[in-house]
Amino acid sequence: MRTVAVILAGGTGQRMGASRPKQLIEVGGRPILAYAIEAFNGHLGVDELLIVMAAGHVRTAAKIAAPFHKVTGLMEGGDTRTASTVAALTALAGRPDDTRVLFHDAARPFVDHGVIDRVLAALATYEAVAVGVPSADTIVAIEDGLVLSMPPRESLARFQTPQGFRLGTIRKAYELALADPLLAATDDCGIVHRYLPDVPIRVVTGSERNLKVTHPLDVVIAEHLAAEPDDTTESPESR
Repeated sequence: MRTVAVILAGGTGQRMGASRPKQLIEVGGRPILAYAIEAFNGHLGVDELLIVMAAGHVRTAAKIAAPFHKVTGLMEGGDTRTASTVAALTALAGRPDDTRVLFHDAARPFVDHGVIDRVLAALATYEAVAVGVPSADTIVAIEDGLVLSMPPRESLARFQTPQGFRLGTIRKAYELALADPLLAATDDCGIVHRYLPDVPIRVVTGSERNLKVTHPLDVVIAEHLAAEPDDTTESPESR
């Protein structure tokens, strides 16, 4: 069973307020995108990598990706996360349904091999796998500035990536989603949950290091993480 990791780098980073996509910002002297590629390129359970890059920056991404031998494709993304995932699925047309596909945000540069291990292990049993960390904050649903509900904190998790799927499952979910004129989703597990509700989504444990660089303060945190060794214990498969 072949495993393909897709690095989704199609965002423009508007919330960052930078002049270039956030995945091209340097931390620790290297572009954020390079860290994300390296994490999957160095994992023995990953066979190949596809990179979906923001429009107008494909050449820059190609230079960053050049040292990584598992990168087999680089394409321009769309205006939304959904469009970028569809671009990757189009590139994977013709692959067997049992191919394992991992979708990872390029803006999460410090994903470790332990997280990838857990996603791949869960894909042996499940067709869709998410990564989550417990919420340390109380989360409330609000409307017009008023609290509607306050779910128990222990039942909530903050999703991270990679999210893993059997290719046939995520392909079917997107076929249904793209036929829906009211389609609105922020991640790929959300697409499966909405359009293939009978498919259980397994949640495995993530890592606090696996932060998403979204705001300027996140760059400061990322600089510190880049300077620290990742002491996460890796499984034999990831060495």
